[in-house]
Amino acid sequence: MQALNLTDAQKQQAKTIFQETRERTKPIRAELRQNREALNAAIKADNRSEIQKLSKANGELVGRMMVAHNEAKAKFYSMLTPEQRATAQKLHAEFRHRMEARREQRRG
Repeated sequence: MQALNLTDAQKQQAKTIFQETRERTKPIRAELRQNREALNAAIKADNRSEIQKLSKANGELVGRMMVAHNEAKAKFYSMLTPEQRATAQKLHAEFRHRMEARREQRRG
């Protein structure tokens, strides 16, 4: 966020957006934690039907988290100036490039 040179108002708005998202996703995170515990128990018990059910539920919970996080990112992005958006896109592209390079190193 420092590279975006946000104004104080933008910093406060971003803080609010991401705090609200954390609060809104708190119940989902708790469900994910419970699901992981139950899934580990099902794995240890070799309960395949329970593994399948809990794995599906886990995917749905992760999907809900992704929606919440992506909505927050969209709100954040919409508050940026055109110059800040360009910088954010550049930083994101650089980050993706670094991650792809790391994956290639691990493979090779």
